[in-house]
Amino acid sequence: MVTTNLNVRTEKVVKEKAEAIFNELGLNMTTAINIFLRTTIRENGIPFDLKLSEPNEVTKAAIEEGRKISRDKTIAGYTSVDELMEVLDK
Repeated sequence: MVTTNLNVRTEKVVKEKAEAIFNELGLNMTTAINIFLRTTIRENGIPFDLKLSEPNEVTKAAIEEGRKISRDKTIAGYTSVDELMEVLDK
């Protein structure tokens, strides 16, 4: 087996935290990175989901409620904070 060096730059705190976890698992950084690389090859891609953040269920419900309100012509709308405050003061 022929080996080669791989230089990776990361934040110091990221490295330290990852090393602590790997140590608890009985791994060193080299072994952990090799596991990642071999799994990438086996999976033919990144071995975990890469996705944009999704809102949680409460936020999704609030977004949907806001959309329904914006389409409902029976609900009053306001074009300024001052206009809203006038209605609230009544």
